[in-house]
Amino acid sequence: MHRESLVVTQRFAFVASQAPEAQEALATMKARYGGVPPEQAEVIVALGGDGFMLRTLHRHLARGVPVYGMKLGTVGFLLNPWHADDLPERIDRAQRTTLRPLAMQASSESGSTVEALAFNEVSLLRQTKQAAHVRVSLDGAVKIEELMCDGVLVATPAGSTAYNLSAHGPILPFGSGLLAMTPISPFRPRRWRGAVLPARVEVRFEILDPYKRPVSATADSNEVRDVVEVVVRESREQTMTVLFDPEHNLDQRIIDEQFVV
Repeated sequence: MHRESLVVTQRFAFVASQAPEAQEALATMKARYGGVPPEQAEVIVALGGDGFMLRTLHRHLARGVPVYGMKLGTVGFLLNPWHADDLPERIDRAQRTTLRPLAMQASSESGSTVEALAFNEVSLLRQTKQAAHVRVSLDGAVKIEELMCDGVLVATPAGSTAYNLSAHGPILPFGSGLLAMTPISPFRPRRWRGAVLPARVEVRFEILDPYKRPVSATADSNEVRDVVEVVVRESREQTMTVLFDPEHNLDQRIIDEQFVV
């Protein structure tokens, strides 16, 4: 009886992408369960794809309210299957997964510094036809004096199956305490294919010849142009809780993704 009362009193806020199917689902859920504004919610229910889920995590990071996503997009790696039935019971039995984002500090050619967070990855990309030349350091020690490439990224375990995997980076088990550093179309050193790093390490990218070979840096969807230096570390202050149905938990999805052929 006590467990049932917790289900009934839970307050949900529903948010949705602008896709027609997500808006239709939003109307269905509000009609069935009511809902409260996000600032009053105990759980935020996000309806959309992975991109919208990431935006929801960023938008509500300050409050730290758990987010339960439902797939109404294309990939849905961070989302649960969509159906309108039994939402309170699904959320009540959901498994809690804590995501710790990357903290990016990007210094631009103009002298400004931008700080941003990334739940998936921080990526550096060349802005012109000229390849980027990047010096790579870990905890103050230079590891690659000059990496010539189209770009390079640092990914979390949750983000290792996204852009990182497309760039032929490794899939990292969730909770492994690891990050993936993956080059994008590397030219020199020709044999370097990236590294698996402890999450506590501080990564520093210095852009060599930034005027002739300009580079942008992106933390999830937050882009900074014409960077000269980018520092990346795991955030020690910020976390976000994502809820998953037990049969669709993130740990198992990451394992299963390694056997997709």
